[in-house]
Amino acid sequence: MTIAHPFLIEEPWPTKKMTKAQLEARIERVLALTNIGYLGTVKKDGTPIVSPVEFYAEDMSLYIFPQPNSPKAKAIARDGRISFAVANPMAGWACVMGAQLFGKATLLDVGTPEWEHGMQIFKWPASSFELGRSLTEPPQGQIARIDPERIVYTEHFMRKEGYAPRQIWLRDEDTPEVFQGRNV
Repeated sequence: MTIAHPFLIEEPWPTKKMTKAQLEARIERVLALTNIGYLGTVKKDGTPIVSPVEFYAEDMSLYIFPQPNSPKAKAIARDGRISFAVANPMAGWACVMGAQLFGKATLLDVGTPEWEHGMQIFKWPASSFELGRSLTEPPQGQIARIDPERIVYTEHFMRKEGYAPRQIWLRDEDTPEVFQGRNV
């Protein structure tokens, strides 16, 4: 039994839904607290690939800069379906906070308006500095934009406020879903 966080032991877990705006604010926060996530793609033979990648978010969309000809870039070019996970360091259930995104990645070609926009979101000067590259010209490779259709957001501290700890954002729905029940 925990004395510090008694809301963690309450059962059943709360099932109260957030509004879409509330959930989007929580998702945007977790996407701003870190810039490393885990991109899941599928190789041609069906083998899953999960790669740690640097990312930057604009609203619910993410931008990554895959290395040219890397397995993840080839996988995205062949089949844009992806999963992406981001989590903040945790030190127990009270601070579990993260998001799983499911959707489509699109490779954006250099010089297109979409690429130009993505390069304004992706903080390439920091990476360029670290790699000893030019700080005046962005790298000239494709950038990938991830557009989620569904985001599963988890934060157990929301239980303290009476909200379900797992809320599900859907692009085309006005009301989020919640995971019903305990998943331990």
